[in-house]
Amino acid sequence: MAKVFAYHLPQAEKVLVRQEKIVPVTITPPKEKEPVSLMAQLTFADETLPQDDRRVEKKMKKSLRNFSYAKQQTNRLHRKAAEWFPVIEPILKQYGIPEDFKYMPLVESGVRGGVSPKGAAGYWQFMPGTARSYGLKVNAKVDERNNLRKSTIAASKYIKELYSIFGNWTLVAAAYNVGDNHMRKQIRKQKEDDYFKMKLNRETAGYVYKLISMKQIMENPGRYGYTAPRELIAMNAE
Repeated sequence: MAKVFAYHLPQAEKVLVRQEKIVPVTITPPKEKEPVSLMAQLTFADETLPQDDRRVEKKMKKSLRNFSYAKQQTNRLHRKAAEWFPVIEPILKQYGIPEDFKYMPLVESGVRGGVSPKGAAGYWQFMPGTARSYGLKVNAKVDERNNLRKSTIAASKYIKELYSIFGNWTLVAAAYNVGDNHMRKQIRKQKEDDYFKMKLNRETAGYVYKLISMKQIMENPGRYGYTAPRELIAMNAE
């Protein structure tokens, strides 16, 4: 019996060695996510900008540079945003207006302020006739264009009406700047209803770019060279 065990033992060891042999496994590392381009990140009222359009990209980058900390009084703009947005946001929501329109007063009156050469005034830069047609008092004694709450309600009514005409928030913003009649005329004349492809006057052609730029510096201030002062940080924390 001892010989039998002595003879078969080496064979058993060989079997065990074969069974325990480790088979190498190749592990493929996960693919790194491609960085999202700047243009793919930018939207207005959830409407995207055209991709792979060099003309649009060039205009957008130029507008962003113009709205950087070095070019704008962004400390002042952030203070105004902290004061105005709590009033504006719930009114826009009540009327079903995208929140991105809250940046319009910052572009309209936050940057330049005062009364325009054409007579537009107030937070939303209403012309006197347009302001009256949407329920604001404008006379020698009272100018409700300078009342943030009342003028925002009027602006929301106007913006909602513009959307019923154009059905596109980007066109609505452009029409707010240039007037709905002029915008409709240009759409018919050019047979084009894509704002980014239309040929418009200089101010209106850059208007939506300004809104998007304002949104960017407000939402990503550090990216554009802005550091909030301590008093503003404390105000937002309250």
